[in-house]
Amino acid sequence: MPMFKAPFNGYSVKFSPFYESRLAVATAQNFGILGNGRIHVLELSPGGPGVTESIAFDTADAVYDVCWSESHDSVLIAAIGDGSVKIYDTALPPPSNPIRSFQEHAREVHSVDYNPTRRDSFLTASWDDTVKLWAMDRPASIRTFKEHAYCVYQAVWNPKHGDVFASASGDCTLRIWDVREPGSTMIIPAHDLEILSCDWNKYDDCVLATSSVDKTIKVWDVRSYRAPLAVLNGHGYAVRKVKFSPHRRNLIASCSYDMTVCLWDYMVEDALVGRYDHHTEFAVGIDMSVLVEGLMASTGWDELVYVWQQGMDPRAS
Repeated sequence: MPMFKAPFNGYSVKFSPFYESRLAVATAQNFGILGNGRIHVLELSPGGPGVTESIAFDTADAVYDVCWSESHDSVLIAAIGDGSVKIYDTALPPPSNPIRSFQEHAREVHSVDYNPTRRDSFLTASWDDTVKLWAMDRPASIRTFKEHAYCVYQAVWNPKHGDVFASASGDCTLRIWDVREPGSTMIIPAHDLEILSCDWNKYDDCVLATSSVDKTIKVWDVRSYRAPLAVLNGHGYAVRKVKFSPHRRNLIASCSYDMTVCLWDYMVEDALVGRYDHHTEFAVGIDMSVLVEGLMASTGWDELVYVWQQGMDPRAS
């Protein structure tokens, strides 16, 4: 299956919601500690195992996350290590980019997520302990959400309710927010150690998953959250990213500092249904295509991006 070698360490990979052969990759020099970043836009070769770079954008600091606009097929938003949020138009050459840059966060921006229902706004989560709400046509953020007591590693929109999002933090809490309310509407002490990621079930808007430094993934129902619906054990180190399948209600993908990508069916007793050990360094980015069922991508600190079909060996050509 297709593989791409980047010059820097991989941090995030996202399939385009418009083109089934296109994906974006966020990378950072020197493991994101010090140095530059680069965003790669990749194209899968039709009918073949190849992958080519269609365009790349260099940044003066690490790129920790990237997301595609849900309203403009060529627009990307990037979360940058210098606290900035940058918007790129892949239809324009690199010298004409970024087309927008926002500098509000006081520390590294660690995640960015575009609203899939309203399609006019996006969220950023930062190590400055805040989440910010932005609109494409506004010169500054609309609102800042300050409740977490430590780094916010991810903020993700609910797939059905355009005003609701969840945030995962190093303060060991998962918080649910409604942008129409003054504060968070729910606080779930989901893990005893830092929570690194969260994602909503695409078929049940009350169910979400969290992943943690404690090596586990937990699945929660916000209607009854005193105990998790499931606890998924199998990773050997911190679980860096968790992602619900856009095609199967009970399928979850995860990647970990143990260098593996795992697939889980959280509704059965033997939940681990797939393990991929193609990375040779921390696996930190994972995505599942909305347009092609079963198509997955991952990236890691080994500077590699893999794209493969569930059930296949990612290293097979």
